[in-house]
Amino acid sequence: MMKRTGAQIVWETLMREGVEVVFGYPGGANLPIYDAMLDYPVRHVLVRHEQGAAHMADGYARASGKVGVAMATSGPGATNLVTGIATAMMDSSPVVFLTGQVVSKFIGYDAFQETDVTGITLPITKHNYLVTRVEELGDTLREAFYIARTGRPGPVLVDIAKDAQQNSTDWEYSDRPIQLRGYRPNRHPLSKQVEQALEMLSTARKPLILAGRGVLLSGAMRELREFAERAHVPVAVTLLGIGSFPASHPLSLGMMGMHGEAWVNQAIQESDLLLAFGMRFDDRVTGNLKTYAPNARKIHLDIDPAEINKNVRVDVGIVGDLRESLQTFLEHLPQMDHSDWVEHINTLKGESAVRDIQYLPPDGHLYAAHVIHDLWRYTGGNALVVTDVGQHQMWAAQYYRHDQPFQWITSGGLGTMGFGLPAAIGARIARPDAEVWAIVGDGGFQMTAAELSTAAQEGVKVNVAIINNGFLGMVRQWQEFFYDRRYAATPMRSPDFVKLAEAHGLTGLRVWRREEVFDAIQRARETDGTVVIDFRVEQEDSVYPMVPAGADLHNMIRRPVRNPLVETAQDEM
Repeated sequence: MMKRTGAQIVWETLMREGVEVVFGYPGGANLPIYDAMLDYPVRHVLVRHEQGAAHMADGYARASGKVGVAMATSGPGATNLVTGIATAMMDSSPVVFLTGQVVSKFIGYDAFQETDVTGITLPITKHNYLVTRVEELGDTLREAFYIARTGRPGPVLVDIAKDAQQNSTDWEYSDRPIQLRGYRPNRHPLSKQVEQALEMLSTARKPLILAGRGVLLSGAMRELREFAERAHVPVAVTLLGIGSFPASHPLSLGMMGMHGEAWVNQAIQESDLLLAFGMRFDDRVTGNLKTYAPNARKIHLDIDPAEINKNVRVDVGIVGDLRESLQTFLEHLPQMDHSDWVEHINTLKGESAVRDIQYLPPDGHLYAAHVIHDLWRYTGGNALVVTDVGQHQMWAAQYYRHDQPFQWITSGGLGTMGFGLPAAIGARIARPDAEVWAIVGDGGFQMTAAELSTAAQEGVKVNVAIINNGFLGMVRQWQEFFYDRRYAATPMRSPDFVKLAEAHGLTGLRVWRREEVFDAIQRARETDGTVVIDFRVEQEDSVYPMVPAGADLHNMIRRPVRNPLVETAQDEM
């Protein structure tokens, strides 16, 4: 063994855990860790706000499949991470957060920049630790990474007292397996439950698969496709499940839920069997639980036993790793035929097509749906798309179709405005060869726009498409639909985004008309460094269809067949 300070133990453990990049911000309570960092071959990304560090580490984790790491000092540095920690928790992202804490003898005495960050983050972490002794640090960090990446992934926070960073101990990295009492993720499904589920599937006439982020987290994309094709069952995806099943596949239905396609929600309501794979039946997916899929028996596969029967009572709940569970199914799954059911759903699609804004004639206005559809076409559907939260997020989910996994990153559970730009920076650092587009709204972009400085300093290439409608768009839409168009605090005046980009030494572009979209996208793709495009879109457009909060899933607000937004004077004659 060799004598190591706590700060050295931090970096040597991170190296052994495969960490190559850390996103963070230094301060008084983590200075020993930062000082020691100079002796280790790790890339540190200096953010402009700790929330940005959390989202970058999250985006890095989602794009790479590795554990992300974010670091902050005590007090306000640690609390600035909280929104990002909650975002990672809700979307099951494996991120280890390291925070500095005041010297252990001062803990509990309201010392300068002291905050009980483990108490604050207890409900929004998979687990958290307070380390006050250097002898505990190495094993604690190993456990943190183990917990973050195993079972249902999630964020783990390690709060380290400053004296634990400064003190020394005899230490060497241990390779022994982690054993934690009470923590044994169950990977293997029970064969009896699989048999029961297969029997239910064999008698179903209208089965549907609901695929969530668990498919991606377990790497079960190939098994899902084989299951769907062999059982001849259509697949709907959640917002976070986009990319788990190819959008162009004949059995793909697209996104379900509040802003899902009408035919998907109608099919769920008509189904006689739902197979929920790695999704959690959240309220944005189900609408009114009392009327949700009233005729369907339900089978739920998930790694987390706490999700079974949490929101929706199911007939069979199977706990286990989704990939292993589907492999077990495939060992016994015969070829099936549900042609009548698939053809019926196709008729539902036809009715919706006439309402699609893509089929409406041009009227001289620039619509967000057109911008995102064109972005999909001009990038060949191959870009890694990261979104913020709001109307643009839903349009991106609807109009940028993903055939490949891990090309879609968004804040689903917490719905965090400000997520898009920093998460895109993290994603690009994780995958430097990927074409990364951040699709953001003018409101959310301004919450973390300071991270443009990070992109510029790090030389990170991200193309930013601001869907600028001069409103907090989704809130405005709710005010239009449910508050008699009383637009309280939603009109938004923004800075000149082109000049803002240029002030950071980046490239800024502005687009007013659809015929300018292609040139702007092309120039962004050909320009070195981050490019910001300010797309000035129609202000009072809405995301259709929409299930009002708490309404029955099939009672959707549909886009009018004749869209008032595109009616011209000639239409009125």
